[in-house]
Amino acid sequence: MTETPPTSTHASRAFLVLHGWQNHRPVGHWQYWLADRLADLGHEVVYPQLPEADDPDLERWLAELDALLGELAGRRVTVVCHSLACLLWLHAVARDDVLSGPVERVLLVAPPSAEVALENPEIAEFAPPPLTPERVAAAAATTRVVGTDNDPYCPQGAAAAYAAPLGLPADVLPGEAHLNPDSGYGPWPSMLDWCLAASSDGYEEMAVQDRSAQRADASGT
Repeated sequence: MTETPPTSTHASRAFLVLHGWQNHRPVGHWQYWLADRLADLGHEVVYPQLPEADDPDLERWLAELDALLGELAGRRVTVVCHSLACLLWLHAVARDDVLSGPVERVLLVAPPSAEVALENPEIAEFAPPPLTPERVAAAAATTRVVGTDNDPYCPQGAAAAYAAPLGLPADVLPGEAHLNPDSGYGPWPSMLDWCLAASSDGYEEMAVQDRSAQRADASGT
């Protein structure tokens, strides 16, 4: 990975939304909702269907990521990953031939554990590569992990599996499983709020809340 200065704060913003294994961008998924809301607000949004989502090939996905980031060169890019896309991003960070320079922000939502990846032949090659906190920090001005305490795809929890060893801030949403439509994650207001936050100084401090907490806040209970 070639390190270059972060893009100018005056550059336009763009959002790259990356899905996971067996995800064909269903309308009920929070990523579909998020991409729609951001686009409605006038932001540049790229939400691609990655090739062969049911039986993904790491090299093809990395090539797709490389091409997408190339198309967004010069923008202040936020990358929002869910599930297997989190491991795709970590592989890109570990390579020297995918990321031409740091993006502004990365959000890793519900990354599957190495053990779960290795147990499934279709995604075994996505098992996370060795990485240092310094390598991850060089890939984005801010990287944040969002996980739960009962994700079947990451039994030890994303905070323990990824945030702690890589020195990343984490939000743990109790009882919210894999943070997908089965967990009730269609609309996700605090995810949109995080994406829209104007100050780069606040990204690391601004927590992503679960939907139940937002409903409680809205009702005053």
